Amino acid sequence: MLVTWKYRERNTFLQSLDPRARWLTSFLVLFAIVPIWHPYIMAAYFVLAMVQYFMSGLTWAEMRRVWFFVILLVVVIIGINAIVFGRGGPGEIDRMVPHVLWEKTLNIFGWRPTINLTVEKFAFAATQMMRMLGTAVLFFIIPWTIDPSKYGVTFAGMGIPYKFAFSMDLAFRFVPTLARDFFTTMDAQKARGYEVERVEGGVITQIRRIAPLLVPVVMNAILDGEDITNAMDLRSFGQDRRTWIGKLKYRTRDYVWIGIGVLVFAACLYINWGLNIEEFFVPDWFYALFGVVP
Repeated sequence: MLVTWKYRERNTFLQSLDPRARWLTSFLVLFAIVPIWHPYIMAAYFVLAMVQYFMSGLTWAEMRRVWFFVILLVVVIIGINAIVFGRGGPGEIDRMVPHVLWEKTLNIFGWRPTINLTVEKFAFAATQMMRMLGTAVLFFIIPWTIDPSKYGVTFAGMGIPYKFAFSMDLAFRFVPTLARDFFTTMDAQKARGYEVERVEGGVITQIRRIAPLLVPVVMNAILDGEDITNAMDLRSFGQDRRTWIGKLKYRTRDYVWIGIGVLVFAACLYINWGLNIEEFFVPDWFYALFGVVP
């Protein structure tokens, strides 16, 4: 049986919006920010995303694990990669005169790469982390603040073919179902004396020892998929276009919300092509933080 994310009614403004309006506005803001690297604009984008997060009414207890994963991903993977290697940024970073804070040449079997930390790399890492955190916050609140029964009708109402809309509905339910099966299996194996915390040894040994967890979860996922497929076949899914029980209707607040997304999109286009100030740069005050004269 499929389960859903931990959605609950909070009577917030965000939950009163049509889910289609929220998806459309989120994508408009996301596409608007893609070509821009200006640090101040990126900071504004992050602030807007956080404002929406606080409007959602979500608590720290509900989102603690999500925040841990997002921050770990952004800071450790993206942040360190940007600080050490400066990868993934615009060409302006390579054209800047670097202000080196630390530099070291390594010797790896005769290969001598030079790694350095510069003010420019730190500035780019901060900009990149604001971009990624803002994008994550913009979208990860959706499963917790949209009624799961409206997933399918929402995607269909956005013009997505109904088969794909139904597939998206199932996909949103599959992840929490998989998580539930994993933790249920882990608790059952612990009750039988399996020590999850003491999985030691080499890679092959570790894979062999976690088999009591992985095999039941994978088999349950396959069986659940077969059950869903059989149920859909019994109902002749795919023969004729189906209708949705739920109905969605735009209201004034939905048009206002979409209008905000359109304004942000138009403003970013104007900044990008009209004012041509989308390029990355390092503010003077950021140099001052490191005691460096630009």
